Amino acid sequence: MSFSASGLLFASLLYLVVLFGVAWITERDMLPRHWVRHPLVYTLSLGVYAGIWAVYAAVGLAAESGYGFLAYYLGISGAFLLAPVLLNPIMRIGRAYQLTSLADLFAYRYRSQWAGTLVTLCSGGAILSLLSMQIQAVSTSASILAPDTSPHLISVMFSLIVVLFAMLFGARRHQEADNHPGLVLAIAFDSLVKLVALLVIGGVVLFGVFDGMGGLDAWLESNNATSIATMSLSIDDGSWRALMLMSFAGALVLPHMYHMTFSENPSPKALAKASWGLPLYLLLLGIPVPLILWGGQALGVTTGANFYIIGVAQALESPALTLLMYIAGLSAASGLMIVSTLALAGMVLNHMVLPIKTPKDQGDIYRWLQWVKRLLIAAIILLALLFHETLGKNLDLSILGAISLAGTLQLLPGALGVIYWPEGNRRGLIAGLTVGLAIWLVTLVLPFSHTANLLEWLNAPIIPDYSNWHIFTFVSLTANVSVFTLISVLSTSTNEETSAAQACSMGALSRPQRRELLASSSADFVRQLAEPLGYDAAKREIKRALGQLRLPNVEYRPYQLRRLRDQVEINLSGLLGPSVARDMVKRHLGFKPLARGGTAQDIRYVERALGDYQNRLTGLAGELDNLRRHYRQTLQNLPIPACSVGEDGEILMWNQAIEELTGITADDVVGARLMALPDHWHHLLDDFNSGEDQHRYKHRLDLKGRPHWLNLHKAALSGPDHPDGGSIILVEDQTETRLLEDELMHSERLASVGRLAAGVAHEIGNPVTGISSLAQNLKLETDNPEILETASQIQQQTRRISTILQSLMNFARTGNHSQANLYEPVSIRRCVDESINLLSLSDQGLGIHYTNDCPATLLILGDEQRLLQVFVNLLANARDASPEGGFVRVAGKEDDYSAIIEVVDQGSGIPVDQLDHVFEPFYTTKATSKGTGLGLSLVYSIIEEHYGNIQVESPADPATGRGTCVRLKLPAYEPETDNSAIRPNERF
Repeated sequence: MSFSASGLLFASLLYLVVLFGVAWITERDMLPRHWVRHPLVYTLSLGVYAGIWAVYAAVGLAAESGYGFLAYYLGISGAFLLAPVLLNPIMRIGRAYQLTSLADLFAYRYRSQWAGTLVTLCSGGAILSLLSMQIQAVSTSASILAPDTSPHLISVMFSLIVVLFAMLFGARRHQEADNHPGLVLAIAFDSLVKLVALLVIGGVVLFGVFDGMGGLDAWLESNNATSIATMSLSIDDGSWRALMLMSFAGALVLPHMYHMTFSENPSPKALAKASWGLPLYLLLLGIPVPLILWGGQALGVTTGANFYIIGVAQALESPALTLLMYIAGLSAASGLMIVSTLALAGMVLNHMVLPIKTPKDQGDIYRWLQWVKRLLIAAIILLALLFHETLGKNLDLSILGAISLAGTLQLLPGALGVIYWPEGNRRGLIAGLTVGLAIWLVTLVLPFSHTANLLEWLNAPIIPDYSNWHIFTFVSLTANVSVFTLISVLSTSTNEETSAAQACSMGALSRPQRRELLASSSADFVRQLAEPLGYDAAKREIKRALGQLRLPNVEYRPYQLRRLRDQVEINLSGLLGPSVARDMVKRHLGFKPLARGGTAQDIRYVERALGDYQNRLTGLAGELDNLRRHYRQTLQNLPIPACSVGEDGEILMWNQAIEELTGITADDVVGARLMALPDHWHHLLDDFNSGEDQHRYKHRLDLKGRPHWLNLHKAALSGPDHPDGGSIILVEDQTETRLLEDELMHSERLASVGRLAAGVAHEIGNPVTGISSLAQNLKLETDNPEILETASQIQQQTRRISTILQSLMNFARTGNHSQANLYEPVSIRRCVDESINLLSLSDQGLGIHYTNDCPATLLILGDEQRLLQVFVNLLANARDASPEGGFVRVAGKEDDYSAIIEVVDQGSGIPVDQLDHVFEPFYTTKATSKGTGLGLSLVYSIIEEHYGNIQVESPADPATGRGTCVRLKLPAYEPETDNSAIRPNERF
């Protein structure tokens, strides 16, 4: 039974179109997301590992080595059963640093572009043999079904079709996409087709050829010499051990397996399900293999054991079954080729193309990368076709697979060293890999490709052939491991390698240094990355990284900028490869030169990392972490405001009490520098932190219209157990204590002055009253004008004494701090206007012109009536001192949380020798009948009780030598708002 070439071509295209349709509808979100991301889909997609081996070569291997064919399944099953200690660490590293291939992993861990390039060359050389195996299987199976068709033509047509679909599958989207759900679902569909086809043919053989288990037992007994002997042949042969080891390594080192296992992984939970799901899938694939072998023997199929699956279907004369078996082989081959070439194209792009040619001159680097990857996909498949036409078509399927797996096996020592051996370095890796690959090339590739057999030329005691290939596999691996170990032990790792090893080792915690970047903002990042990437691409990458870290579009905080730099490197690693990304970030987003011998560790980073590790720390590490959390929480809940500052001025800790005092949250300020704080806090803390004083007592700071008194204490953090340096600052709020002290002092003052006033009133008031009465009587007893005038003067002076006594009593009652709690916002402009109106009611100074230049927004917190007294006194003094027609100007402004008010007149001024006495009680420069000398004393007391100060400057105009300026400085009122705390980013 045969098919036409056109019919097979149509069937092949139809199946691949269906496969592409599955991917297309998935990418268009036409399927429910939970279906696409279901662990079963991910597990089936890992069936790409089986490839053509499961459909064709497994039967051929069973015919040669019996149950040894299971080694191909057992090895990788063991690797997935060990997923918690083998695969999970690799997935963690790959996710954290966007390492999309094994070459990326090696380049990152061993900090070497050459390591990534060598891994790419090794994978490429080995995968050519595996791809040739797929091409040969499809071309041979098609030739069996269409004998008149040229195998060469079939190979070329199949390769071109795979090129087209590989481009459509994997190179349609930008490399920055996290994964390709359409590709995953399509490969899962492929795996399902393989499984169904094998189970169907196994069932047909069992019930159609042998009539059930009874017939199979009867046939096995009658053909004991062939069937059972075949399945038990060479089970103790070393080849199955080599195959199992290579299969075990395939979970990590085969490009298509790394891509599907790690790069396309939807979640850690999916990998946990796949750790038992994939072994179960492979078991189901392996069950029909003996049945197919025995069925082929029973039916006398002549196609050869590798293609018994086709021969059995033909022998049963079932076109549908035959076509299904062909589609199963096509499915297995095309799926493996598509994923392998996609993975390998990415490796070649990142580790061979980009180190030589960067896309900085391209307008759209994403599109450029997309087209370069498409060209690489075509080049890899066409190179595999060339290898097949020249060498591969002459080799058996099993030996092609063995050569490929033996080549990728050389990557196993380096892969295990990534997670289990921090002492391994790039010198050892490159040396070991070079030696292993050289032995692989000389003992396996060249002899079996009939190119050159150096061991035969040298008359070696053992010559490579189909029966002993496994020996040379073990020899090459042993030499690789030995050289890798020896060179790594004898050579020294660089600091970069050590840091990368710590980041990759299980349970290790990277401890980066806290250094200052040359870029001071996220906008600087865009400008600096525009040189290698172009402005649009740089802006896009920075915006993407800011979004991933949930940072604002404009970022200035040093700690967050370091996080942004790391995230940009991670993202560029997924786009351009870790080596190119690391070099680009190092060149264009570098650090400032070290000012001293070393830098401190990034404590904030360590805190975040330990927080992520919380549930994974056990034993002593867990207890130490609990102790750390206890001390951390103690500092956070300390009722005294406290902050920790690094030697470079970066804020490392900001507890809850200081949040309440400053109104600035820890999230806004931790990781920023002191200069990012609002001005008053910046000046206070920065000056104290950089000064030599360890303590500062009762420092006054005006906050929202209210004065605060603070005690500051500082302690250095440097010491034998803490070489990083820095300091911790405690801020004690002494405002309540100071107010209580002021109230107590004022009460004592009132009591003292009250007693004095009472004594004065009693001791002086009575005689003065008597004198006034006598003077009045004197006026009634005489008509002498001179005596009457004298009596009137006596009465006038006694009234003046009474006025002074009353003023003294009023002065004693001023400055009551108990009213502070009743203070309200007061408009200075309104207060001045009212004072001017009051003065205008008097018949004095009618020719004086008053000007109020205070802004309406200038507010202070105080007692409006008391402040009215202040301005009435000051304006009255200015009026009395000004000439007729003079001007008195009141101006106000806000300056650094203070309200500055100036009252300026054009009078004769105050002599310099009297300026220091103007606030003393009973001191006046006016005539005796003009004032008591208590006005400015009253003003001084009121201003003091409002926690302000008053200054007098005279002359106000140095040019004319005239005028007086009285300057008041009071705490400005700041209305309560939700956004009162200034975010660090808003200050620049």
